[in-house]
Amino acid sequence: MGAHAIKTIEDVGRGATGVLEYAGGLAMLSVESAAFIASLRVRLKETFEQAYFLGIQSTVIVLLTSTLTGMIVSFEAAQNAVSYGISNVVGGAVTFTTSRELGPMLSAVVVAGRAGAAIAAELGSMVVTEQIEALESLGLSPIRMLVVPRLVAMIVMMPVLTILADIVAIVGGGYLAHTLAGIPYDTFTESIRNYGSFSDFWKGLIKAAVFGALIVLVGCYQGLSTRGGAAGVGRSTTGAVVLAIILIFVTNFMMSLILFR
Repeated sequence: MGAHAIKTIEDVGRGATGVLEYAGGLAMLSVESAAFIASLRVRLKETFEQAYFLGIQSTVIVLLTSTLTGMIVSFEAAQNAVSYGISNVVGGAVTFTTSRELGPMLSAVVVAGRAGAAIAAELGSMVVTEQIEALESLGLSPIRMLVVPRLVAMIVMMPVLTILADIVAIVGGGYLAHTLAGIPYDTFTESIRNYGSFSDFWKGLIKAAVFGALIVLVGCYQGLSTRGGAAGVGRSTTGAVVLAIILIFVTNFMMSLILFR
């Protein structure tokens, strides 16, 4: 076997080992965090502060992106529906698409870009400045002090953000369908009642909660694994956003197969 083939095998092996180590570390962080939550060892004040920072301060960008996306989906659907004489299905189509996929997934991607990066940067800076070591030297668990409040806050806030995203996307879609395609509001809302399903909404909220947990766990793991000073903080921040978005898409695919098959 040639040297090039051996090097390729070694690179593949290192890559596979790195993926397994990362998955194992993420799983351990999840289990330890879940243990603190199950035992109700949650710092409420810090949790509320993180809910405000990670959730409420992300509201504007989530609403903006969801409104524009809902309007585009409605516009495309309305144009085709009117041309085929089936304008009475536009509201249902927008609601169906938004509640199942666009609401939870688009909100999660936007929050991952903002909150995931912030979490990784904050915890990475604490590692670099040895604040994590200071917590451990005082007998305090960094997971309980730093990870659990963010995890609980995001699991609660992501479904709330998704509900708001669903509402503004549907309202924006109805407005654009009426303005540009001439579909009456009564027809749009009747279509929502006929073709919309409450189960689609709550299953979308389950997705949102899982996405919120992924964003926090990846961001915290990246931050706590930071090495190499300020440059390492930058790498951790970038990695947190990229990995969180990839996992959101993968998890969305798997959950859609489970929830909607």
